[in-house]
Amino acid sequence: MLHARYIAVSTAVICFFALGIIGSIGGLSPDVCCRRAVLGAVVAYVAAHVAVQAIAAILTRAMIASQIHKDEEQSGDDKDRANR
Repeated sequence: MLHARYIAVSTAVICFFALGIIGSIGGLSPDVCCRRAVLGAVVAYVAAHVAVQAIAAILTRAMIASQIHKDEEQSGDDKDRANR
């Protein structure tokens, strides 16, 4: 199971500090750095959360399809044995 909130928060924190450091190196005022870092962290949180949810949905669907395919093969083998 993927932990979407944990991954999203970790991504947001890393993005916050990265944007803050980049802004301060670029010579921006602390107020501007803070606002951009917070906005970037919020965007990163939402993007990471959506991405993790999408990946989880894709993996779940693939696992279900694989199990259905496996069950169909097994039931097909059972029918072949019964017809012999």
